[in-house]
Amino acid sequence: MLYPLIRSALFSLDPEDAHSFTLASLDAAHALGLLKLLPRASGKPVHVMGITFPNAVGLAAGLDKDGAHINALGDLGFGSIEIGTVTPRPQPGNPKPRLFRLPVAEAIINRMGFNNLGVDNLVKNVEASGFKGVLGINIGKNKDTPNEHAVDDYLACLDKVYAHASYVTVNISSPNTQNLRELQKDEALDALLSAIKLRQSELAQQHSRYVPIALKIAPDLDDTQIAAIAALLMMHRIDAVIATNTTIARDAVAGLPNADEAGGLSGRPVRAASTRVITALAHHLKGEVPIVGVGGILSSDDAQEKIEAGAELVQLYSGLIYRGPELVRECVSRLA
Repeated sequence: MLYPLIRSALFSLDPEDAHSFTLASLDAAHALGLLKLLPRASGKPVHVMGITFPNAVGLAAGLDKDGAHINALGDLGFGSIEIGTVTPRPQPGNPKPRLFRLPVAEAIINRMGFNNLGVDNLVKNVEASGFKGVLGINIGKNKDTPNEHAVDDYLACLDKVYAHASYVTVNISSPNTQNLRELQKDEALDALLSAIKLRQSELAQQHSRYVPIALKIAPDLDDTQIAAIAALLMMHRIDAVIATNTTIARDAVAGLPNADEAGGLSGRPVRAASTRVITALAHHLKGEVPIVGVGGILSSDDAQEKIEAGAELVQLYSGLIYRGPELVRECVSRLA
């Protein structure tokens, strides 16, 4: 009930400053045990990728890129937390400003550019957290790594996070690293998935533990591209697909302040595109690869829409900015 007032205060700040302030406040509230007092719904466990999720509602990657706030975020009632995107080496990301609100559309545009402190720092944070819940780690490539060597970056990250993750997400769909989405194309994706699966098999033997691999894709794919990706997911026995990342389309926000800023658009305007991709994936995958639905979930109805389209799990991000922790409880309750 208080969140609309809190949001007004946060929206008076620069978006990136508000992001940092919110995470610091959550950490403080966690340390005092206050987050445990939040009302929460009883979730229904969901078994996906060989993992039992306490409920079907997860936190999408991007909110906690370095895994520095896992325990506080875990107190909000999520069934899983996904951290990252992390890269092998630290990088500052794109120049500021790089994060923009479009409140009328309940949307956000970001061009952060995989800003993070590197995979070694993330692993230290995960180890220090002692987090016992379902933890996804989202991996990417450094900005200055050419696509022909991108596989090396993904494998370097996979090697380091494997022992610490419940599952690992391979992010090839951010629009904010130049040419990254080229890795979604047939030959490039085939080569990447082949290398990832080979390394997964080696690491499973090394650690005596199988850690599932998910692939995160874009909403800006046509039906032919979706069919090709689905075929590769099945051929390489990828454990899940996360649909979708942010969109580069601007039709839904044309004419609004900040609408022409470069970057990925998230929030309500991406809902329909995300659901379209989920529906197409479900048609082609025929239950062989589970789908995680993300994009434009600002209500429990939106979450249910993703499930009805073919997703088994959902993830939230931009909806939290506009709705607050209540959105988690609403979605958990509805999907249970």
